[in-house]
Amino acid sequence: MQIPVVTAPTIAIVGSAARFPVRRIFCVGQNYADHAREMGSDPDRQQPFFFSKPADAVVPGGGTLPYP
Repeated sequence: MQIPVVTAPTIAIVGSAARFPVRRIFCVGQNYADHAREMGSDPDRQQPFFFSKPADAVVPGGGTLPYP
């Protein structure tokens, strides 16, 4: 049985020829009033929330999104 090698996705940084690996993606939800209202929350009463996404959720601009 052969184990596949998984490489971290990389992203380009404007002004640099180098690519940088993506290891973690941290996100903030309800971080502005309109977004909180869209989600049915009162922006004056609830704090933003934090969540993460897997690094393989990154798709380069113009790339294709793999679908199983």
